Amino acid sequence: MDRSSQTRFRRMAPFVAVAAAAALTLAGCSSSSGGKKSEESADGASAGKADTPRMTVALVTHQAPGDTFWDIVRKGAEAAAAKDNIKLIYSADPNAGNQANLVQNAIDQKVDGIAVTLAKPDAMKDVLSKAKSANIPVVGLNSGVSDWKSLGLLEFFGQDETVAGEALGSKLNSEGAKKVVCVIQEQGNIGLTQRCDGVKKTFSGTTETLNVNGTDMPSVKSTITAKLTQDKAIDYVVTLGAPFALTAVQSVSDAGSQAKIATFDLNKDLTSAISAGTIQFAVDQQPYLQGYLSVDSLWLYKNNGNYSGGGEQPVLTGPAFVDKTNVDSVAKFAANGTR
Repeated sequence: MDRSSQTRFRRMAPFVAVAAAAALTLAGCSSSSGGKKSEESADGASAGKADTPRMTVALVTHQAPGDTFWDIVRKGAEAAAAKDNIKLIYSADPNAGNQANLVQNAIDQKVDGIAVTLAKPDAMKDVLSKAKSANIPVVGLNSGVSDWKSLGLLEFFGQDETVAGEALGSKLNSEGAKKVVCVIQEQGNIGLTQRCDGVKKTFSGTTETLNVNGTDMPSVKSTITAKLTQDKAIDYVVTLGAPFALTAVQSVSDAGSQAKIATFDLNKDLTSAISAGTIQFAVDQQPYLQGYLSVDSLWLYKNNGNYSGGGEQPVLTGPAFVDKTNVDSVAKFAANGTR
């Protein structure tokens, strides 16, 4: 993505913010963690406000069990569904082949639209071609900013992970960091790799990558602890999700390390940790907005022929830094499970 495109995206921020503010007023009840089984949004969450014909939309993500980030995405999607008279079917699986099967299930159900994450784009290529052949519109969110157009999707909502990583690397320079370990919780996830690569590109110190098993938090803790025990020169741990940052706090303590912690993504516990100073800052990509806009965009496409970004450019929802200077203004929304 060239610099002129990035500038255009930043100019869109006020309009995106307006959409987010409207969406927040429509948030439904807290969702449970997603699993392999498809789940419909609760009929009682909110009465549909649109008078357009009922639509069915499938939201298919690569959520791993226990990853609360996706609860926030799902809340945004449910708010849009309630507003637009949409029946939302949510399903998830971190295994790329299984995720592709979930998309096929949505095609077989003849849904009116599909919103999908592209953590491992190559695994989704064939099934997305089948959706196109079935004339089912598909939009992307969260992962796949470099691949959504080549895979034939209409639109994309998320952050450019390379740009986000570069921004974090530059901030580490201003923090005076010298040696960083970037913790990847899912090997092969292109978005996570792009984050660490972005950090390495702009950070002037030394960057190492540490792969952990994100579905086994005790293992995550022990792996980070072992790394910090072995290398006392590490002065910053960068994690790629809020739960892993909170686990890294324990690892730093167990290792007797002086390393500080920065992370991508938020939840309510993470904002509390920033306020307390145990985590220095987070990069926020606004997952609620990703869920909301992806579902709402399918309603707009069916009922008014609209393409956000003109079908040519993604709609960026991040990155933005949250630290002690602004965490109080974000924390109240995080407490509601919408940031």
